[in-house]
Amino acid sequence: MRKIMFIALFAVTSIVASAQEKKVIELPAWIQDVKLSGYGMVQYQADDKYEDSKNSFNLRLVRLALDGRVKNDWYWKIQMQVNGTTKDDNTAIRLVDAFAEWQKYKFFMVKGGQFKRPFTFENPMHPITQGFMSYSQNVTKLAGFSDRTGEQASNGRDIGVQIQGDFLPNAAGRNLFHYQVGVFNGQGINTKDVDNRKDIIGGVWFMPVKGMRIGAFGWTGSRGTKVTDQETGKKYVVSTPKNRYALSGEYVTNDWTFRTEYIHSTGTNVAQTASYKADGYYALCIAPVIKNKFHVKARYDLYRDNKEWDSSKTFYEIGADYLFSKNLQLNIEYARVNDRTIADPDKHNYNLVDVELNFRF
Repeated sequence: MRKIMFIALFAVTSIVASAQEKKVIELPAWIQDVKLSGYGMVQYQADDKYEDSKNSFNLRLVRLALDGRVKNDWYWKIQMQVNGTTKDDNTAIRLVDAFAEWQKYKFFMVKGGQFKRPFTFENPMHPITQGFMSYSQNVTKLAGFSDRTGEQASNGRDIGVQIQGDFLPNAAGRNLFHYQVGVFNGQGINTKDVDNRKDIIGGVWFMPVKGMRIGAFGWTGSRGTKVTDQETGKKYVVSTPKNRYALSGEYVTNDWTFRTEYIHSTGTNVAQTASYKADGYYALCIAPVIKNKFHVKARYDLYRDNKEWDSSKTFYEIGADYLFSKNLQLNIEYARVNDRTIADPDKHNYNLVDVELNFRF
């Protein structure tokens, strides 16, 4: 009996001692380096377009991201967009980014996965720091957001592999040149190649003074579409060509921003019509009233879907933003819109107001 009591007492003592001992679970370094972030853009927009006026609240974007490093040489990121419609072609939750990049050498980095196409200065910019109620029309139509070829909405992204880097440092150690070039499916996000013809996209820019970039970009490729012949039932693939170039300039200094880009495209649009050429141009200025706190801004934004003035749509925009903190920002904009794609000349012009509350975490 004493032996049994001794064993029971020893077991209870061991359990109590174990409970009092602090357990330290050491996580792998790569898990410790993982960061969760996200942002939301709540929007109200109204216009007085003739016989088609609208006003509505909207969740422009809501995104969540995980990113981190592996042994300092590798950077990775996964980002989801969690808002949208529930239509089959625009699901409410979708994968936006999923890539890894080897960054051991700043003059030669390799990225693979799904990420922003290396085309124009504005495309890779964060939607909040881009500065206006939307990306410019030429970037939206000719860089893969709502592409004129009819490609699914892809937020300027595609699946592929890319190399990039900075080189030729000056006396102060600041690199003067940047290059980037990649090979992509040409179909947009979360989609395999259809016509087995890859897009090749690249760019280079020169940075003569701090804050200034002068760049040029090129893009050649196609978007494949599966088609069924109505008479024979035979299936085949139609390739819609994309041959584009962009000329870009930007100067950011002392909280001032000046940016302008021209994009030219050859290749049919989604309707495969004779609209073979398209182009667009924007120029903008963001000026501080209170540095890093309160800004006023203006943008001229033109897009022509067939490179003729009867297909032009132009936004003349003015606005302001106020930063309550680095994570909370209010934007207000007014635009006078001239849309010559509307058949009736008396209906070309209308007004648009946009208000956005943007937050990050």
